[in-house]
Amino acid sequence: MSDYYDDLETRSADAREAAQSAALQSILAGVTNAPDDWQAAAAEVRTTADLPKLPVLRKSDLSDWQKARPPFGGIRVSNVNYVFQSPGPIYEPGSLGADWWRMGRFLHAAGIGTTDIVQNCFGYHLTPAGHMFESGARAVGATVLPAGTGQTELQVEAAKHVATTAYAGTPDYLKIILEKADALGVELGIVKAAVGGGALFPSLRQYYQDRGIACLQCYATADLGNIAYESAAMEGMIVDEGVIVEIVTPGTGDPVAPGDVGEVVVTSLNPDYPLIRFATGDLSAVMEGTSPCGRTNMRIKGWMGRADQTTKIKGMFVRPEQVAQLVAQHEEVSKARVIASRAGEQDVMTVQIESAGGDADAYAQSVASLLKLKGKVVVVEPGSLPKDGLVIEDQRTYD
Repeated sequence: MSDYYDDLETRSADAREAAQSAALQSILAGVTNAPDDWQAAAAEVRTTADLPKLPVLRKSDLSDWQKARPPFGGIRVSNVNYVFQSPGPIYEPGSLGADWWRMGRFLHAAGIGTTDIVQNCFGYHLTPAGHMFESGARAVGATVLPAGTGQTELQVEAAKHVATTAYAGTPDYLKIILEKADALGVELGIVKAAVGGGALFPSLRQYYQDRGIACLQCYATADLGNIAYESAAMEGMIVDEGVIVEIVTPGTGDPVAPGDVGEVVVTSLNPDYPLIRFATGDLSAVMEGTSPCGRTNMRIKGWMGRADQTTKIKGMFVRPEQVAQLVAQHEEVSKARVIASRAGEQDVMTVQIESAGGDADAYAQSVASLLKLKGKVVVVEPGSLPKDGLVIEDQRTYD
Protein backbone atom coordinates (compact mmCIF):
# COMPACT_ATOMS: atom_id res chain seq x y z
CA MET A 1 0.00 0.00 0.00
CA SER A 2 1.46 3.35 -1.07
CA ASP A 3 2.08 5.98 1.59
CA TYR A 4 0.00 8.48 -0.38
CA TYR A 5 -3.35 8.39 -2.13
CA ASP A 6 -1.96 10.27 -5.16
CA ASP A 7 0.71 12.76 -6.19
CA LEU A 8 -1.49 15.73 -5.28
CA GLU A 9 -0.76 15.19 -1.61
CA THR A 10 2.95 15.90 -1.97
CA ARG A 11 3.00 18.63 -4.63
CA SER A 12 4.66 21.97 -4.02
CA ALA A 13 2.74 24.94 -2.66
CA ASP A 14 3.19 26.77 -5.98
CA ALA A 15 1.83 23.83 -7.99
CA ARG A 16 -1.16 23.50 -5.66
CA GLU A 17 -1.92 27.22 -5.80
CA ALA A 18 -1.73 27.31 -9.60
CA ALA A 19 -4.01 24.28 -10.00
CA GLN A 20 -6.55 25.48 -7.44
CA SER A 21 -6.63 29.00 -8.87
CA ALA A 22 -7.32 27.57 -12.33
CA ALA A 23 -10.11 25.36 -10.95
CA LEU A 24 -11.56 28.33 -9.09
CA GLN A 25 -11.57 30.44 -12.25
CA SER A 26 -13.44 27.67 -14.09
CA ILE A 27 -16.06 27.39 -11.36
CA LEU A 28 -16.59 31.15 -11.13
CA ALA A 29 -17.01 31.35 -14.90
CA GLY A 30 -19.84 28.82 -14.62
CA VAL A 31 -21.86 30.93 -12.16
CA THR A 32 -24.32 32.84 -14.32
CA ASN A 33 -27.33 33.42 -12.05
CA ALA A 34 -25.74 35.37 -9.19
CA PRO A 35 -26.59 39.02 -8.40
CA ASP A 36 -24.76 41.68 -10.38
CA ASP A 37 -22.65 42.82 -7.43
CA TRP A 38 -21.48 39.27 -6.81
CA GLN A 39 -20.61 38.82 -10.48
CA ALA A 40 -18.65 42.07 -10.43
CA ALA A 41 -16.66 40.92 -7.39
CA ALA A 42 -16.06 37.51 -8.96
CA ALA A 43 -14.60 39.18 -12.03
CA GLU A 44 -11.78 40.47 -9.81
CA VAL A 45 -10.89 37.04 -8.42
CA ARG A 46 -7.76 35.75 -10.14
CA THR A 47 -6.22 33.49 -7.49
CA THR A 48 -7.24 31.81 -4.25
CA ALA A 49 -5.84 34.81 -2.37
CA ASP A 50 -8.59 36.96 -3.97
CA LEU A 51 -11.44 34.94 -2.44
CA PRO A 52 -12.06 37.47 0.39
CA LYS A 53 -13.39 39.83 -2.28
CA LEU A 54 -16.49 37.61 -2.39
CA PRO A 55 -19.15 37.49 0.34
CA VAL A 56 -19.47 34.55 2.71
CA LEU A 57 -22.33 32.13 2.08
CA ARG A 58 -23.98 30.94 5.30
CA LYS A 59 -26.26 27.99 5.96
CA SER A 60 -29.08 30.41 6.73
CA ASP A 61 -28.59 31.97 3.28
CA LEU A 62 -28.61 28.56 1.64
CA SER A 63 -31.76 27.60 3.54
CA ASP A 64 -33.52 30.78 2.38
CA TRP A 65 -32.45 30.17 -1.21
CA GLN A 66 -33.74 26.61 -1.07
CA LYS A 67 -37.10 27.69 0.27
CA ALA A 68 -37.43 30.12 -2.62
CA ARG A 69 -36.05 27.77 -5.31
CA PRO A 70 -36.17 24.14 -4.11
CA PRO A 71 -34.37 21.89 -3.76
CA PHE A 72 -30.89 23.45 -4.23
CA GLY A 73 -31.63 27.16 -4.11
CA GLY A 74 -30.90 27.81 -7.77
CA ILE A 75 -27.27 26.71 -7.51
CA ARG A 76 -26.17 25.05 -10.74
CA VAL A 77 -25.72 21.33 -10.09
CA SER A 78 -24.90 18.42 -12.39
CA ASN A 79 -24.48 14.64 -12.28
CA VAL A 80 -26.96 14.37 -9.40
CA ASN A 81 -28.13 10.88 -8.44
CA TYR A 82 -29.23 11.57 -4.86
CA VAL A 83 -31.03 14.27 -2.92
CA PHE A 84 -30.31 14.27 0.84
CA GLN A 85 -31.91 16.19 3.69
CA SER A 86 -30.04 17.49 6.72
CA PRO A 87 -31.56 19.26 9.75
CA GLY A 88 -32.79 22.74 8.92
CA PRO A 89 -33.94 21.37 6.57
CA ILE A 90 -31.17 21.82 4.03
CA TYR A 91 -30.98 19.68 0.90
CA GLU A 92 -27.72 18.42 -0.56
CA PRO A 93 -27.06 16.70 -3.88
CA GLY A 94 -25.04 13.52 -4.19
CA SER A 95 -23.62 11.53 -7.06
CA LEU A 96 -22.55 8.03 -7.98
CA GLY A 97 -19.44 9.57 -9.53
CA ALA A 98 -16.15 8.10 -8.36
CA ASP A 99 -15.41 9.23 -4.78
CA TRP A 100 -17.67 12.25 -5.28
CA TRP A 101 -17.24 13.39 -1.65
CA ARG A 102 -13.44 12.75 -1.71
CA MET A 103 -13.46 10.41 1.29
CA GLY A 104 -11.01 7.93 -0.25
CA ARG A 105 -8.08 10.18 0.61
CA PHE A 106 -8.97 10.00 4.30
CA LEU A 107 -9.60 6.25 4.35
CA HIS A 108 -6.26 5.68 2.62
CA ALA A 109 -4.54 7.82 5.26
CA ALA A 110 -6.26 5.67 7.90
CA GLY A 111 -4.61 2.60 6.39
CA ILE A 112 -7.78 1.14 4.87
CA GLY A 113 -7.36 -0.65 1.56
CA THR A 114 -8.12 -3.67 -0.60
CA THR A 115 -7.68 -6.24 2.17
CA ASP A 116 -10.20 -4.58 4.50
CA ILE A 117 -13.89 -5.11 5.14
CA VAL A 118 -15.39 -1.86 6.44
CA GLN A 119 -18.38 -1.93 8.78
CA ASN A 120 -20.02 1.35 7.79
CA CYS A 121 -22.10 2.50 10.75
CA PHE A 122 -23.07 5.89 9.36
CA GLY A 123 -26.72 6.44 8.49
CA TYR A 124 -27.90 5.74 4.96
CA HIS A 125 -31.30 7.45 5.13
CA LEU A 126 -31.98 11.12 4.35
CA THR A 127 -28.49 12.26 5.44
CA PRO A 128 -25.53 11.37 3.18
CA ALA A 129 -22.86 10.18 5.64
CA GLY A 130 -23.33 6.47 4.90
CA HIS A 131 -23.02 7.04 1.16
CA MET A 132 -20.06 9.39 1.64
CA PHE A 133 -17.98 6.82 3.50
CA GLU A 134 -19.08 3.97 1.25
CA SER A 135 -17.91 5.86 -1.84
CA GLY A 136 -14.56 6.43 -0.12
CA ALA A 137 -14.27 2.75 0.77
CA ARG A 138 -14.93 1.81 -2.86
CA ALA A 139 -12.26 4.29 -3.95
CA VAL A 140 -9.61 2.46 -1.89
CA GLY A 141 -10.85 -0.97 -2.95
CA ALA A 142 -12.28 -2.04 0.41
CA THR A 143 -15.36 -4.23 0.85
CA VAL A 144 -18.29 -2.60 2.65
CA LEU A 145 -20.79 -3.96 5.17
CA PRO A 146 -23.51 -1.25 5.03
CA ALA A 147 -24.47 -1.62 8.68
CA GLY A 148 -26.04 1.77 9.36
CA THR A 149 -26.96 2.73 12.91
CA GLY A 150 -28.53 0.88 15.84
CA GLN A 151 -29.23 -2.82 16.52
CA THR A 152 -25.95 -3.24 18.37
CA GLU A 153 -26.24 -6.97 18.96
CA LEU A 154 -26.76 -7.54 15.24
CA GLN A 155 -23.78 -5.26 14.55
CA VAL A 156 -21.63 -7.56 16.71
CA GLU A 157 -22.97 -10.66 15.01
CA ALA A 158 -22.33 -9.26 11.55
CA ALA A 159 -18.84 -8.03 12.47
CA LYS A 160 -17.96 -11.52 13.69
CA HIS A 161 -19.44 -13.48 10.78
CA VAL A 162 -18.25 -11.12 8.03
CA ALA A 163 -14.86 -10.65 9.75
CA THR A 164 -14.83 -6.89 9.46
CA THR A 165 -11.43 -5.33 9.97
CA ALA A 166 -12.33 -1.64 9.91
CA TYR A 167 -15.05 0.57 11.35
CA ALA A 168 -16.53 3.75 9.90
CA GLY A 169 -18.94 5.80 11.99
CA THR A 170 -19.22 8.29 14.81
CA PRO A 171 -16.46 8.13 17.44
CA ASP A 172 -18.73 6.93 20.27
CA TYR A 173 -20.55 4.08 18.57
CA LEU A 174 -17.58 1.78 18.07
CA LYS A 175 -17.12 1.66 21.84
CA ILE A 176 -20.75 0.60 22.23
CA ILE A 177 -20.21 -2.22 19.72
CA LEU A 178 -17.03 -3.37 21.43
CA GLU A 179 -18.66 -3.36 24.87
CA LYS A 180 -21.61 -5.35 23.55
CA ALA A 181 -19.17 -7.84 22.02
CA ASP A 182 -17.40 -8.14 25.38
CA ALA A 183 -20.71 -8.77 27.12
CA LEU A 184 -21.56 -11.49 24.59
CA GLY A 185 -18.11 -13.07 24.81
CA VAL A 186 -17.45 -12.34 21.12
CA GLU A 187 -13.99 -11.43 19.87
CA LEU A 188 -13.96 -9.01 16.94
CA GLY A 189 -11.21 -8.38 14.40
CA ILE A 190 -11.59 -4.61 14.01
CA VAL A 191 -8.13 -3.02 14.01
CA LYS A 192 -8.79 0.24 12.12
CA ALA A 193 -11.35 3.00 12.60
CA ALA A 194 -12.19 6.01 10.44
CA VAL A 195 -14.50 8.31 12.36
CA GLY A 196 -16.32 11.59 11.89
CA GLY A 197 -19.54 13.36 12.77
CA GLY A 198 -18.34 14.31 16.26
CA ALA A 199 -15.28 15.03 18.35
CA LEU A 200 -12.81 12.20 18.97
CA PHE A 201 -11.85 12.83 22.58
CA PRO A 202 -8.29 11.89 23.61
CA SER A 203 -9.52 9.44 26.25
CA LEU A 204 -11.67 7.64 23.69
CA ARG A 205 -8.81 7.45 21.17
CA GLN A 206 -6.65 5.98 23.93
CA TYR A 207 -9.36 3.42 24.72
CA TYR A 208 -9.26 2.24 21.12
CA GLN A 209 -5.49 2.27 21.04
CA ASP A 210 -5.39 0.10 24.16
CA ARG A 211 -7.57 -2.40 22.31
CA GLY A 212 -5.24 -2.46 19.32
CA ILE A 213 -7.40 -0.22 17.11
CA ALA A 214 -5.81 2.65 15.18
CA CYS A 215 -8.47 5.39 15.13
CA LEU A 216 -8.21 8.49 12.92
CA GLN A 217 -10.78 11.21 12.34
CA CYS A 218 -11.83 13.45 9.48
CA TYR A 219 -13.66 16.75 9.25
CA ALA A 220 -16.41 16.52 6.66
CA THR A 221 -19.87 17.97 6.08
CA ALA A 222 -22.88 16.94 4.03
CA ASP A 223 -22.56 20.10 1.94
CA LEU A 224 -18.84 20.00 1.20
CA GLY A 225 -17.68 16.41 1.58
CA ASN A 226 -14.23 15.89 3.07
CA ILE A 227 -12.59 19.10 4.30
CA ALA A 228 -9.61 17.84 6.30
CA TYR A 229 -8.35 14.60 7.78
CA GLU A 230 -5.78 13.07 10.09
CA SER A 231 -2.86 10.95 8.98
CA ALA A 232 -0.88 8.50 11.08
CA ALA A 233 1.31 11.43 12.18
CA MET A 234 -1.71 12.74 14.15
CA GLU A 235 -0.46 16.32 14.10
CA GLY A 236 -3.43 18.44 13.16
CA MET A 237 -5.72 17.79 10.20
CA ILE A 238 -4.50 18.03 6.62
CA VAL A 239 -6.74 20.01 4.29
CA ASP A 240 -8.21 17.97 1.44
CA GLU A 241 -6.90 18.66 -2.06
CA GLY A 242 -10.38 19.41 -3.44
CA VAL A 243 -11.19 22.41 -1.26
CA ILE A 244 -9.79 25.81 -0.36
CA VAL A 245 -9.96 26.59 3.36
CA GLU A 246 -9.90 30.06 4.90
CA ILE A 247 -9.97 30.97 8.59
CA VAL A 248 -11.91 34.20 9.10
CA THR A 249 -13.15 36.36 11.94
CA PRO A 250 -16.57 34.93 12.98
CA GLY A 251 -19.45 36.87 11.50
CA THR A 252 -17.26 38.39 8.78
CA GLY A 253 -15.33 37.24 5.74
CA ASP A 254 -12.06 38.78 6.86
CA PRO A 255 -9.10 36.40 7.22
CA VAL A 256 -7.54 36.21 10.69
CA ALA A 257 -3.81 36.42 11.33
CA PRO A 258 -1.95 33.12 10.75
CA GLY A 259 -2.42 30.83 13.74
CA ASP A 260 -5.37 32.75 15.20
CA VAL A 261 -8.65 30.98 15.88
CA GLY A 262 -11.50 31.85 13.53
CA GLU A 263 -14.39 30.45 11.55
CA VAL A 264 -13.71 27.85 8.88
CA VAL A 265 -14.86 29.02 5.44
CA VAL A 266 -14.59 26.52 2.60
CA THR A 267 -14.70 26.81 -1.18
CA SER A 268 -15.47 23.49 -2.84
CA LEU A 269 -13.79 22.85 -6.18
CA ASN A 270 -16.42 20.24 -7.07
CA PRO A 271 -17.78 21.39 -10.46
CA ASP A 272 -20.97 19.35 -9.92
CA TYR A 273 -21.93 21.37 -6.83
CA PRO A 274 -19.70 24.41 -6.31
CA LEU A 275 -20.06 26.16 -2.96
CA ILE A 276 -18.00 29.34 -2.80
CA ARG A 277 -16.86 30.71 0.56
CA PHE A 278 -19.31 28.52 2.47
CA ALA A 279 -19.19 29.24 6.21
CA THR A 280 -19.22 26.07 8.28
CA GLY A 281 -19.84 27.75 11.64
CA ASP A 282 -16.89 25.77 13.05
CA LEU A 283 -13.83 27.28 14.71
CA SER A 284 -10.27 26.23 13.96
CA ALA A 285 -6.81 27.66 13.31
CA VAL A 286 -4.02 27.08 10.81
CA MET A 287 -0.97 25.16 12.03
CA GLU A 288 2.51 26.18 10.97
CA GLY A 289 4.57 23.94 8.70
CA THR A 290 3.61 20.67 7.07
CA SER A 291 2.79 17.26 8.44
CA PRO A 292 5.63 14.88 9.35
CA CYS A 293 3.86 12.28 7.20
CA GLY A 294 5.06 14.13 4.07
CA ARG A 295 1.72 15.55 2.91
CA THR A 296 2.31 19.17 2.03
CA ASN A 297 -1.09 20.84 2.17
CA MET A 298 -2.09 23.30 4.87
CA ARG A 299 -3.03 21.88 8.24
CA ILE A 300 -5.70 23.06 10.66
CA LYS A 301 -5.93 22.27 14.35
CA GLY A 302 -9.21 20.43 14.01
CA TRP A 303 -12.55 21.33 15.52
CA MET A 304 -12.22 24.00 18.24
CA GLY A 305 -15.87 24.83 18.89
CA ARG A 306 -18.64 26.70 17.14
CA ALA A 307 -18.68 30.26 15.91
CA ASP A 308 -22.29 30.39 17.04
CA GLN A 309 -24.20 28.32 19.59
CA THR A 310 -24.99 25.54 17.14
CA THR A 311 -23.58 22.38 18.69
CA LYS A 312 -23.04 18.85 17.43
CA ILE A 313 -24.37 16.22 19.85
CA LYS A 314 -24.27 12.50 19.06
CA GLY A 315 -23.25 13.41 15.52
CA MET A 316 -26.26 15.72 14.91
CA PHE A 317 -26.33 19.51 14.93
CA VAL A 318 -28.62 21.20 17.44
CA ARG A 319 -29.36 24.80 16.49
CA PRO A 320 -30.68 27.75 18.52
CA GLU A 321 -33.67 28.07 16.20
CA GLN A 322 -34.69 24.49 17.06
CA VAL A 323 -34.67 25.39 20.76
CA ALA A 324 -36.81 28.43 19.96
CA GLN A 325 -39.31 26.17 18.18
CA LEU A 326 -39.43 23.96 21.26
CA VAL A 327 -40.35 26.94 23.46
CA ALA A 328 -42.92 28.21 20.98
CA GLN A 329 -44.66 24.83 20.82
CA HIS A 330 -45.71 24.99 24.49
CA GLU A 331 -47.49 28.11 25.78
CA GLU A 332 -46.52 27.44 29.41
CA VAL A 333 -42.79 27.21 28.61
CA SER A 334 -40.90 30.47 29.07
CA LYS A 335 -37.36 29.32 28.31
CA ALA A 336 -35.32 26.23 27.44
CA ARG A 337 -31.63 25.39 27.58
CA VAL A 338 -29.86 22.45 25.92
CA ILE A 339 -26.77 21.16 27.75
CA ALA A 340 -24.24 18.90 26.03
CA SER A 341 -22.10 16.79 28.35
CA ARG A 342 -20.26 13.47 28.43
CA ALA A 343 -20.84 10.24 30.39
CA GLY A 344 -19.02 6.96 29.80
CA GLU A 345 -17.34 8.28 26.61
CA GLN A 346 -20.74 9.12 25.11
CA ASP A 347 -22.48 12.41 24.41
CA VAL A 348 -25.39 13.23 26.71
CA MET A 349 -28.07 15.82 25.98
CA THR A 350 -30.02 17.37 28.82
CA VAL A 351 -32.84 19.83 28.10
CA GLN A 352 -33.81 22.16 30.92
CA ILE A 353 -37.27 23.64 30.45
CA GLU A 354 -38.73 26.51 32.45
CA SER A 355 -42.37 25.68 33.08
CA ALA A 356 -44.89 26.25 35.86
CA GLY A 357 -45.91 22.59 35.81
CA GLY A 358 -45.84 21.04 32.35
CA ASP A 359 -45.58 17.36 31.50
CA ALA A 360 -41.95 16.22 31.16
CA ASP A 361 -42.98 13.28 28.96
CA ALA A 362 -44.76 15.60 26.52
CA TYR A 363 -41.70 17.84 26.45
CA ALA A 364 -39.51 14.81 25.77
CA GLN A 365 -41.63 13.96 22.73
CA SER A 366 -41.25 17.52 21.44
CA VAL A 367 -37.50 17.40 22.03
CA ALA A 368 -37.18 14.18 20.01
CA SER A 369 -39.36 15.60 17.22
CA LEU A 370 -37.78 19.04 16.92
CA LEU A 371 -34.15 18.36 17.85
CA LYS A 372 -34.04 14.93 16.16
CA LEU A 373 -32.37 13.52 19.29
CA LYS A 374 -33.54 11.94 22.52
CA GLY A 375 -32.35 13.51 25.74
CA LYS A 376 -33.09 13.89 29.42
CA VAL A 377 -35.73 16.54 30.12
CA VAL A 378 -35.58 18.47 33.39
CA VAL A 379 -38.47 20.83 34.24
CA VAL A 380 -37.33 23.81 36.32
CA GLU A 381 -39.12 26.74 37.94
CA PRO A 382 -39.74 29.83 35.80
CA GLY A 383 -36.91 32.34 36.17
CA SER A 384 -34.38 29.77 37.39
CA LEU A 385 -32.28 29.42 34.23
CA PRO A 386 -29.26 31.75 33.88
CA LYS A 387 -29.86 35.01 32.07
CA ASP A 388 -26.68 34.79 30.04
CA GLY A 389 -28.15 34.57 26.54
CA LEU A 390 -27.19 30.91 26.09
CA VAL A 391 -29.75 28.45 24.77
CA ILE A 392 -27.16 25.74 24.02
CA GLU A 393 -24.39 25.13 26.54
CA ASP A 394 -21.51 22.78 25.69
CA GLN A 395 -19.94 21.49 28.92
CA ARG A 396 -17.64 19.02 27.16
CA THR A 397 -13.89 19.55 27.24
CA TYR A 398 -11.63 18.83 24.27
CA ASP A 399 -8.20 18.46 25.80
